[in-house]
Amino acid sequence: MEESEESEELSEVEEEHHDKPGEKPLSRSKTKNKFLKKRKANKSITCTQCGKSFTNKHSLERHIRVHTGEKPFKCDQCGKSFTNKHSLTAHMRIHTGEKPFKCDQCSKTFHWSSDLKKHLAVHTKEKPHSCSECGKSFSLLQSLHVHQKTHTGVREHLCFECEKTFTTASSLELHQRIHTGEKPYKCLHCDKTSSQLGNLKVHEKIHSREKPHTCDQCGKSFTAKSHLKIHMKIHTVE
Repeated sequence: MEESEESEELSEVEEEHHDKPGEKPLSRSKTKNKFLKKRKANKSITCTQCGKSFTNKHSLERHIRVHTGEKPFKCDQCGKSFTNKHSLTAHMRIHTGEKPFKCDQCSKTFHWSSDLKKHLAVHTKEKPHSCSECGKSFSLLQSLHVHQKTHTGVREHLCFECEKTFTTASSLELHQRIHTGEKPYKCLHCDKTSSQLGNLKVHEKIHSREKPHTCDQCGKSFTAKSHLKIHMKIHTVE
């Protein structure tokens, strides 16, 4: 629980000091130094539930939601709720299509600064984190940890609806939309919604008339690679 709260506080420090559209985000280590200095400040307010201390009443009120499960910030587009306003603001970019974080290397844009940081590794091509089991390397330590679960078989995230298990919380969240019917991704050109961002991107190519996947047998083009694969079966049968 405490680790989760610290992660949230660190994210807020990043948002406050570094997450400015058009600017290259600072390193995690520099951000964490600011975060640690902030936490070293005098803590005079204590949570009666777990004894954790905070520097101000606002931080305590936000923390209490961990115990109560309260999520007062609700998205008026899809109904999803959040414990803090910062998370709701970031979530709304899914609906608005806003991508304020731009890569200064290739001009690609992103919804969140964390995605931009991950993307920057594509340009540096540095992969300092290696798997001791198979030798595969990763640019992010988090990616290595996720990969290592393929060797250990650990799937600690359980769906309470069907008892299916997953290696990551994000995979579980994506799966649960099958049960809830949630479709948070909306096309900017029409009313179509999707439960997965990847499927929405494929759909939006219909509006742009972009057909990047071409059959090398007959020259016919398709918006999605999956459509091309289905089409190729025609030639296989022939």
